[in-house]
Amino acid sequence: MFDELRPGLWRWTARHPEWRPATKAESPADWPPEVGSVACALPDRFVLIDPLVPAPLAGELWPRLDDAIRAHGRPVSVLTTIKWHRRSREAFVERYGAATSRARPELPAGVETIPIRRAGETMIWLPDHGSLVPGDRLLGDGRGGLRLCPESWLGYLSTGIGVAELRDALRPLLELPVEMVLVSHGEPVLSGGREAIARALRG
Repeated sequence: MFDELRPGLWRWTARHPEWRPATKAESPADWPPEVGSVACALPDRFVLIDPLVPAPLAGELWPRLDDAIRAHGRPVSVLTTIKWHRRSREAFVERYGAATSRARPELPAGVETIPIRRAGETMIWLPDHGSLVPGDRLLGDGRGGLRLCPESWLGYLSTGIGVAELRDALRPLLELPVEMVLVSHGEPVLSGGREAIARALRG
């Protein structure tokens, strides 16, 4: 549940309080109950990406996060990939005085943002770990790889982007030496990330 993937890089999963069973396949509500969050200890900041600490797990997760943040001894930043993933962001602001800006001049060293044009999402790239953290546009496919989000997940966007256009918008990711893709929905890809992205883009 709270896994250290590499020294200073963690991913945990928690049941999202808004998940509902028996949803229609490929609908906007068609996502697994467990969602992923990422933490990374960087030289000048302790960074959390899309963190969720639901009430049933608060007694277990907060002490682990407290210990990691205290041991690192640096200020805390919370980054959000997509507006639906604000999750427990305000709780981190209150508990740790966390910063929340994604403005490039204020990003911690060791973090890069990758806006996905017209798709309403900004992915997070952690180059020192070769790790890409997407929000809703890349998902675990249930077979150890990746898939693009359903067409219905794009319906709220005013840009009119569809899956075909999303595929084109994601192609620049292939220029990165991605090893891990730490998805929010589904199982992460822990090796061969660039190749997994390429397979997903081929459809």
